[in-house]
Amino acid sequence: MLICPDCQRLHDLDLDSCRTCGSTALICRLGEVECRACGAVRMARARAFAGSGAPPGLSAEVEAALNRVLGRA
Repeated sequence: MLICPDCQRLHDLDLDSCRTCGSTALICRLGEVECRACGAVRMARARAFAGSGAPPGLSAEVEAALNRVLGRA
């Protein structure tokens, strides 16, 4: 989710931040989170998904995306 820098400063938001420098300018990709401010990299935290206690793996995400695009149930 993108949040403009002004809103980040003006509102009391519970944003993820870098454990090294505290910046909220983070990039998440393929299970890693990288800080754009200092370059620190950490493993992404698992978030709870509806209906299950664990996040789907990459293959499950790809399968779900294909099902949506192809109109499968």
